[in-house]
Amino acid sequence: QRLVGVAELGRSWMVTDRGSSGTQVEDQSIELKAMTRTREAVGERGHVSATSYNRTLLLTGEVAADTDKVAVEQAVAKIEGVRTIVNELVVAGSSSLAARSNDAILTSKVKASFIDAKDVFANAIKVVTERGTVYLMGRVTEREANRASDIARGVSGVQKVVRVFEVITEAELADLQPKQGQTQSQAQPQPQPKP
Repeated sequence: QRLVGVAELGRSWMVTDRGSSGTQVEDQSIELKAMTRTREAVGERGHVSATSYNRTLLLTGEVAADTDKVAVEQAVAKIEGVRTIVNELVVAGSSSLAARSNDAILTSKVKASFIDAKDVFANAIKVVTERGTVYLMGRVTEREANRASDIARGVSGVQKVVRVFEVITEAELADLQPKQGQTQSQAQPQPQPKP
């Protein structure tokens, strides 16, 4: 029964996320390729996370030297489909398990705060936390970007908020949403039964 819940969560993300399902699959592929190329570039000399949203690739974590930071960026730049790279790697020792656990808790708190706010479409925003810095990714309007940033800043333990948003207009947002009163399946043309 627990696995069904996980599958349903994944499915609801695919339906409510503002990227096309094709872009979401491409983002997953970019992330996997980025992790492989990062291991090839720096091996065990760092802790690097790669997060892709709408083909914007965010690199977070720690590497041993500036040359490693450059090597990682050059390695992932060759991945097909990557539109933009945001390199937030820092030159420092790898974060501890306790620090990573704290980051995971902060991510959960920020996501929960978005859901509690009711005026933020939580599924449109990806939250990544590294060393107490919260990175926000997604396709959002300027209004949503400002509101999400304010909410994230208000979460206890968050040291800094970095916006990695793709800002869209209110008109573009309206075009992405199903017409009011329609479900996702109703918004798609349905085949008509033959008489």
